[in-house]
Amino acid sequence: MNNSQPPIKRCAWPKTELDIAYHDTEWGVPVHDDRLLFEMLILEGAQAGLSWSTILKKRDHYRRAFDQFDARKVARYDARKVASLLADAGIVRNRLKIAATLQNAKAFLAVQQELGSFDAYLWRFVGGTPIQNRRRSLQDFVSRTPESDALSKDLLQRGFKFVGSTICYAFMQAVGMVNDHTVDCFRHPQCGAPGSNPDR
Repeated sequence: MNNSQPPIKRCAWPKTELDIAYHDTEWGVPVHDDRLLFEMLILEGAQAGLSWSTILKKRDHYRRAFDQFDARKVARYDARKVASLLADAGIVRNRLKIAATLQNAKAFLAVQQELGSFDAYLWRFVGGTPIQNRRRSLQDFVSRTPESDALSKDLLQRGFKFVGSTICYAFMQAVGMVNDHTVDCFRHPQCGAPGSNPDR
């Protein structure tokens, strides 16, 4: 008698143990916590030109280096702190990306001041509920959408950096604004929310 369980079916992109853990517990889960939204926005910008696996490996160090992504603290970083970040091998030592993190912290605080929370601002771009896509394979994935174009344009107008439409779409996938788990992935129904926007 064979009691072995069938293998878990998941999206094709997670390859490493770290990727799989992130995919299975975080990717596509709707996020409404401002601190985590700020973290993911910064990490997605840091990932530009690199693999997400590279960023995941550095994530814990990023949290230590950037005061657990406390936007108020990051916005006050001075030249000495920037110099220490540029010397920190635990993060992506790119001067433009580090400068963008400081600028984004200031812009993030401005959005909170205006609207009460970054969460309230962000989720307006998908009507308040996750868009439920029905991707069948990696070939069905897109790198940008009208929603990510709109978010990118608005963030840029507000002074954010490293927020092009492709980065914004990856961010939207990460924080559950869209459910891009493939339909055969065990996480697709789990990340589907009652009343979510229909697939488009």
